[in-house]
Amino acid sequence: MDGLLDDRSVGIIVCCGSGGVGKTTTSAALALRAAERGRRVVVLTIDPARRLAQSMGIEALDNTPRPVSSVDTSAGGSLDAMMLDMKRTFDEVVEAQASPEKARAILENPFYVTLSSSFAGTQEYMAMEKLGQIRADAQRDGTYDLIVVDTPPSRSALDFLDAPERLSRFLDGRFIKLMLAPAKGPARIVSAGFGLITNALTRILGAQVLRDLQTFVAAIDTVFGGFRQRAMKTYALLQADGTAFLVVASPEPDALREAAYFVERLSEDRMPLAGLVVNRSSPVPQGDLSADEAMAAAERLRAQDPTSLTAGLLRLHADQTRLVEREGALRAGFARAHPQVATTLVPALATDVHDLRGLRRIGELLAAGTDET
Repeated sequence: MDGLLDDRSVGIIVCCGSGGVGKTTTSAALALRAAERGRRVVVLTIDPARRLAQSMGIEALDNTPRPVSSVDTSAGGSLDAMMLDMKRTFDEVVEAQASPEKARAILENPFYVTLSSSFAGTQEYMAMEKLGQIRADAQRDGTYDLIVVDTPPSRSALDFLDAPERLSRFLDGRFIKLMLAPAKGPARIVSAGFGLITNALTRILGAQVLRDLQTFVAAIDTVFGGFRQRAMKTYALLQADGTAFLVVASPEPDALREAAYFVERLSEDRMPLAGLVVNRSSPVPQGDLSADEAMAAAERLRAQDPTSLTAGLLRLHADQTRLVEREGALRAGFARAHPQVATTLVPALATDVHDLRGLRRIGELLAAGTDET
């Protein structure tokens, strides 16, 4: 892991995976470790729980990178953190591409408010939009040499790659073109047919709602006509040699199955995969006593003394040993299916991570984790 963080040709690290597997903690720990090893880092999180801000000692994160204090900068590095504001990022795109008057009309349109706040795929698309903005600013101003991205907590890890294309397809799709079809020339027949539809919509929704929709569509066409091109540019950035994907999972069947899907998708899309991080792995119990031997000894002791504390400890040892064996079998199955993917194990901690000290500890475990290449 340290080799990845120290590689100056790597400018973007994307931590991805299903929800609840520790992507935010992994992203923050990697960013902190890279900064304290001399990189100028910004970490972008999309975690709505705002745990990253608490861990990094920042009262509130927003759409602007904020410096993290108490970071060891003796190696020449630095660390900023930010949290994606989905609507604010969308608003920034509008303001950058439209005149002040047109931008104000778009921002106040009810359909735009809905699209920018809750349309399926908007969060994922805006995460990549913000990544592109940060990358462009960093290259222009020389502010950062590493961007760490914590991907959205989607229902499925694949949503992260699919949603931007879905959103761009909608904004560049036939519905938009139909709404804008001129009532003349070859489009006259289409417009006549569409007039029947709009008349029906007017009766159902009302004239004001329909006017708002048409105003929104016209604005989208003039300001966002190149959404598909923007999505393609983002894909090119993710496919570049300077980007590295880390798939994060927990040692559970569903999480590793999702990780396998993501690894396969990254391969199909020719995106550079650095490896798999398995978080919260169960620690191996000390000693050579097998689970069966521990259970047999516990039963003998319980037969002699039902209150035996030693018997209880032997049962705990057996349960922990079997848990470790089960997790090992799951990882072995993943490795057989994907032998080319290097895997790092991070053991579960006794307490939650809530400060820089905890993040440093996670960073150390990531660097020293068992490598199951």
